[in-house]
Amino acid sequence: MKLQPDFSLKSYNTFGIDVKAKLYVRFDSIEELQQLLQMPEIKPEPKLILGGGSNLLFTQDFNGVVLQNGIKGIRILREDDEYAYVQAGGGEIWHDLVLFCLEHNLGGVENMSLIPGTVGAAPLQNIGAYGVELKDVFHELEAVHLQTGELHTFDHQACNFGYRESVFKHAAKGQYVVTSVILRLHKNHTLNTSYGAIKSTLEEMNITQPTIQDVSAAVCAIRRSKLPDPAQIGNAGSFFKNPEIPIALYDVLKEKHPDMPAYPVSDSTVKVPAGWLIEQCGWKGKVIGNYGVHKNQALVLVNYGGASGEQVRQLAFDIIHSVEEKFGISLQPEVNIL
Repeated sequence: MKLQPDFSLKSYNTFGIDVKAKLYVRFDSIEELQQLLQMPEIKPEPKLILGGGSNLLFTQDFNGVVLQNGIKGIRILREDDEYAYVQAGGGEIWHDLVLFCLEHNLGGVENMSLIPGTVGAAPLQNIGAYGVELKDVFHELEAVHLQTGELHTFDHQACNFGYRESVFKHAAKGQYVVTSVILRLHKNHTLNTSYGAIKSTLEEMNITQPTIQDVSAAVCAIRRSKLPDPAQIGNAGSFFKNPEIPIALYDVLKEKHPDMPAYPVSDSTVKVPAGWLIEQCGWKGKVIGNYGVHKNQALVLVNYGGASGEQVRQLAFDIIHSVEEKFGISLQPEVNIL
């Protein structure tokens, strides 16, 4: 545990924004974290928990302590005829957990393959992709309270999951560090191939009876074809949530825009792809100096090198304004803006 002052976070956020933290330290166990939280240099300071930095847009230096979660380890805790309970450390890479599950033929996370970030960050925003969300396989998590250093357990109900939401983005925001997550995975697989291009991609791969491993391979192929690699182009994946709107509003909009896609959410609401809305407003592929909107996916804002976080933030809010003006729909950022 080495406290590092005036620490550059450029390589610790996938947008590649060049900002600094007043202090930076990595912890590799619950005990190390608890010790850090009692240190006089750390205790009074504002704190930011850093995982993979893949869901952050820094617009300024962080005047406090950045605590990087380095807790590792993936194991099967217990299993029965139907389920296996898999525990992973908060510092594990999410996709490494997916690969572990696939290797042990455990289903439920294959549609969430290749989502960037760490296991500890996954419950905070209830990550999801291609019709599946973390809450669908979540069992419980452990988290350390930043003020007291106490270790708490949160079950499914306590997490209060919603669409890209959890208690950790509201009532418990900024109060906890997720140190481990337990998932309940299926031994008997039910595949979800109806969302997005999974089915057509499997057909292109000449797969007629897919396994969970095949579904994962298809998802990875789709993501790689649409989303830029943050190691090559700075980005945080999907910047906006797909908005949920009343069916009545959708029916009105569909009169004006007959090709407007939507997915049912409930008897009264539908989800509209934010990428489609943004593309209709002319933003897809738009380049402004050294930043812009990705050419293959309008949901992705990109830093081609040297852009400031404030420039990217302003682009995001210009997009929000134009979608509101054209469709009367308010987009919400999925990325945390600091």
